[in-house]
Amino acid sequence: MTRAEKMKSKPNIIIVHDDKRVLKQLKKLLTGKTEYNVDTFVSAQKAITYIKSNDIELVISNHDMPNMDGITFLSKLGKLTPQIPRMILAESSEKEKAMEAVNDIGVFQYIEKPWNEDDLLIVLRNGLENQYLKKTLGEKISEIKKTISVLDGLQKEIMKAFV
Repeated sequence: MTRAEKMKSKPNIIIVHDDKRVLKQLKKLLTGKTEYNVDTFVSAQKAITYIKSNDIELVISNHDMPNMDGITFLSKLGKLTPQIPRMILAESSEKEKAMEAVNDIGVFQYIEKPWNEDDLLIVLRNGLENQYLKKTLGEKISEIKKTISVLDGLQKEIMKAFV
């Protein structure tokens, strides 16, 4: 599969928010203007359970939620699946805490509410591209390590022949 084909496959995105209206709005936007598979959750814990058994390319979470706030959720998710880009939605009054999450727990992007739809789509596309590039880099590094191992074996065999 070529890079273009991989990038065209439907990415799986998770959105976690305590307001069902926001979830509906975001899902409508993403399924209407993109080729993304979108699953939504009002519970961060249910989202974690789902993510553990499914391939997910990107996660968006609200900052302020009951039971488990967005920063805690995204922090747990980062420990569970660090390769998945994580984004946080926050009101402008929560901006400072959301920006700390970007720096402290490796959140990919802070998205301010209310968001601009075009900007949101660009941020999501950038997050997915980032995830794809990291995955591809990891695969290439693995291939290089295998090649180095084979070359080390060959070098040892050559050295044996001359000793």
